[in-house]
Amino acid sequence: MMKKLQPGPVLIDVQGTQLTKEEKKRLKHPLVGGVILFSRNYENPEQLRHLTKQIKKARSGPLLIAVDHEGGRVQRFKDKGFTHLPSMQLLGEYWNRNPLWAMRVSTEIGYILAAELRSCGVDFTFAPVLDLDYGVSTVIGTRSFHRDPKVVAMLARAVIQGMSLAGMAACGKHFPGHGFIDVDSHIDIPVDERDLETILQEDVMPFEWLGDMLLPAIMPAHVIYPKVDAKNAGFSKVWIQDILRERLNYQGMIFSDDLTMEGASVAGNITDRAKAALTAGCDMVLVCNRPDLADQLLAELDVKVNPLSVRRLLRLIPEKKFSSWDKLQKNSRYQYARSFQTQIFSS
Repeated sequence: MMKKLQPGPVLIDVQGTQLTKEEKKRLKHPLVGGVILFSRNYENPEQLRHLTKQIKKARSGPLLIAVDHEGGRVQRFKDKGFTHLPSMQLLGEYWNRNPLWAMRVSTEIGYILAAELRSCGVDFTFAPVLDLDYGVSTVIGTRSFHRDPKVVAMLARAVIQGMSLAGMAACGKHFPGHGFIDVDSHIDIPVDERDLETILQEDVMPFEWLGDMLLPAIMPAHVIYPKVDAKNAGFSKVWIQDILRERLNYQGMIFSDDLTMEGASVAGNITDRAKAALTAGCDMVLVCNRPDLADQLLAELDVKVNPLSVRRLLRLIPEKKFSSWDKLQKNSRYQYARSFQTQIFSS
């Protein structure tokens, strides 16, 4: 029997709707700890379930299967049965008319989101977005609940509650806040010139209010805040260790954002970027859409698996099995949640 591997600090992706021999080999690398899926990995729920089973089978030991699946324009799986979820901005607009019902429908949406993913073997999603809606950021835009940090925290809490009903943990992003500037960190290097206290009293508040009991994972932004630190937040000991860990007493999992993004290029090549993120205090680094860079990183990165990071990651992997897709479609709680969402957003 193969020795069970502990999950490592690197999260990678796969290219198609089933695993290749090269990908199966890559998943066995000791530094791999998870896989992130994209729209290209999806044809229908049955195929997705088969793919997630292949991924789990390819590695002896725990492995996190994740996805960026928020609702609105960032929803990787939409067709063949998956519910089209509203943007978080729509939930914020509904809050302005009816706060209590907005929280109720947010919980139902969180449940639908997580239940559909879990029935296909996906463990975790990088959601919800906690960035504030300043009305300027094109990359955040409708992904944000609201301008008011209190509203963001309340609606995010409701979504998280719904996700937890389906046994899925949540991830708040992008700490300490990406909503104030227009530059997209996927293609450029954003710089936010505000001072620390302004950011702490506005953008950071949802992260602090929710804390690690409700928010067991956080993803920092590829944004530089020069009045706080010259390094972007994902590579900054000031933001991750001094502020997030010490000042806010956050004890949950910290994921880097995708290291292939332009906003991460300030740290050097892919190995330099991973070292910078891990040294700053990230528990796991993401390498997406570049299998060549994933191979380079796995070949060059010389780090020991951190037992504390492993414990944090294991907290995100559901302990209990979830129902199949077919059984979920017949589940009265799930049917009610879908009906309730439709009722609210068609009226």
